[in-house]
Amino acid sequence: MLKIDYPTTKRIDVTETYFGQAVSDPYRWLENDIRSDINVAAWVEAQNKATGNYLSTLPGRDVFRQRLTALFDHHQVTAPRKRGDNYFHTRNSGLENQPVLYVREGVSGQDRVLVDPNGWSDDGATALAEWAVSDDGSKLAYAVQDGGTDWRTIRILDTARGEVLDDEVKWARFSEISWTKTGSGFFYSRYPEDANPSQGGVSNHAIYFHRVGTSQSQDRLIYATPDQPHFLNLVDLTEDGRYAIVYSMPGVAANTLSVIDLTSDDWAPRALVADLQDEWSVLGNVGTVLYLVTSRNAERRKIVTLDLEDAAGTFKELVSERDAVLSNAWLVGGRLIATYLVDAKSEVHRFRLDGTSDGVVELPGIGSAGGFRGGVDDNEAFFVFTSLNAPTTVYRYDVATNKSSIWAKPDAGFDFDRILVEQKFYLSKDGTRVPMFVVRRKDVTGPAPTVLYGYGGFGIAMLPFYSPAQMAWVEQGGVMAIANIRGGGEYGKAWHDAGRFQNKQNSFDDFIAAGEYLKAQAISSTGGLAIQGESGRGLLVGAVVNQRPDLFAAALPGVGVMDMLRYAKFSGGQYWMTDFGDPAVEEHFRNLLAYSPYHNIAPGQPYPAILATTADTDDRVVPGHTFKYIAALQAADLGPKPRLVRIETRAGHGAGKPTSKIIDELADQWAFVAYWTGLKVRPLT
Repeated sequence: MLKIDYPTTKRIDVTETYFGQAVSDPYRWLENDIRSDINVAAWVEAQNKATGNYLSTLPGRDVFRQRLTALFDHHQVTAPRKRGDNYFHTRNSGLENQPVLYVREGVSGQDRVLVDPNGWSDDGATALAEWAVSDDGSKLAYAVQDGGTDWRTIRILDTARGEVLDDEVKWARFSEISWTKTGSGFFYSRYPEDANPSQGGVSNHAIYFHRVGTSQSQDRLIYATPDQPHFLNLVDLTEDGRYAIVYSMPGVAANTLSVIDLTSDDWAPRALVADLQDEWSVLGNVGTVLYLVTSRNAERRKIVTLDLEDAAGTFKELVSERDAVLSNAWLVGGRLIATYLVDAKSEVHRFRLDGTSDGVVELPGIGSAGGFRGGVDDNEAFFVFTSLNAPTTVYRYDVATNKSSIWAKPDAGFDFDRILVEQKFYLSKDGTRVPMFVVRRKDVTGPAPTVLYGYGGFGIAMLPFYSPAQMAWVEQGGVMAIANIRGGGEYGKAWHDAGRFQNKQNSFDDFIAAGEYLKAQAISSTGGLAIQGESGRGLLVGAVVNQRPDLFAAALPGVGVMDMLRYAKFSGGQYWMTDFGDPAVEEHFRNLLAYSPYHNIAPGQPYPAILATTADTDDRVVPGHTFKYIAALQAADLGPKPRLVRIETRAGHGAGKPTSKIIDELADQWAFVAYWTGLKVRPLT
């Protein structure tokens, strides 16, 4: 292989003292924004050149690119949103850089293009983000995302004429779009105009109302938390348009809840839940009765009701907590449709509005189902189903008959009969039983190069879903393993809590144990285990590489949180303190320092081959995390394998990334991992 001459990275003398402990940070200058610091820009250019030179020598790179292109080349459709007799949905024909928004007149009518973002930029990096249609279907509010940023600009389209109105709403971020019943305007969330649009921290998130045909300067402030400037404030409307539901939270796991009666003159918020002890979400209403999902006194969640005319504000249990985890629920067709997780797989149950059981919704297989869209009084609903060997399919659901039919099914151009999907269970370091999905070709019966994937953060469950990227690896004879480690939401609040704050090491122990299990069971070849993960998963990869470099042949940390002492200082990092802890609190500082990937690189041990990925305009997890991490890796004595970084241009944290850039990045990653795990890549006929 090509000998790598890493670019020289200057070290600066920066040391900070935390609770009496000095911590060096010699690469802090790499936190600076590439768009304003020429030294960082030059460093990025040099790193990309070195990485590009190396990747160009890898066998199999072109094979993976060609096959990924073919696997991505199938229709990808979202479940429609019905307005009147029209159905609004997005579709990507396969290799379009961005999905296109269509309207279909009638359930089986012809699709008409409403918004096609593929012409918005030369590189395809400007995307259609959040969107909402007014109740009568006459107006569409849609958010524009440029270059992968989390910031949005909202525009309005007249759906009949296809004309974009003059309205322009800026500074939206982490926002829903919720139209009033009359279509006079919509609610959204934004930051102040002086917010740092790139890497700096953000505060004072607030909810506003924009009236169609007016300037944004006239938008009405609806809800804010000036006493808690780092809270997120989100709004949704009940289907009848009477109530605006306000959620306020510092991050994940708990939120306050308020309601605004939009028939009142003053639109004054009324607090329903003021404490930050539990999760609350409103499913909908029938008259003055709200239906809600909550974790209060129910770690695996339950459904309750609240009559807004009840002066005492008493929540009444409707559907009690079960052994399975209630992941979501919807109020459609006079029924409650609820999805439950059973060992990280979906079951869908029906309930009458009095809480009595009303059977189950049959699914086409073992996988993930959800996203039920329909009206409270409408018999018709839509949902999606996917699995590790089943591309996402949209189903039309008849609530009265409890029957489903296919509304949109992609032809993935793949023989799934060749693929075997198994669920394994293994024991972690402390004896905890952890599930893991294993995907491989049926004829791959012995040890094979394996990629292990996981998350273990923010209560997010790793559910089985179809990925053309993973299938490109599997069809070459590799194994894909997805571990459902602690810190996720697979088994409810207790599973989440077992992998956050001082318990974060459990997530790493679970992931390491998964790797050991794969080798012990002769699923992974002895020297052929790689790990992959992005964002919080990137943190996972970086941490376990430091703790067990001997276990892995290669690692792919993507857009990772790598400096656990300074993460809260950038962009929306303060929202993650509900999972990681506050570096300014000594107990949390000690714990964070113990596993921070940037601070725990262990010179003198042979490390796996590492290809880190990030993007120059990522303002979710700023690229400085990866820049500092890779600089520290390259400066350390870690053996002969490469430590490289691939830095995408005009791309963010992942959402809105053009299909062409996704394919190019994946081809580089799979070729890199294939080489270092010993996977023999062969052209497919």
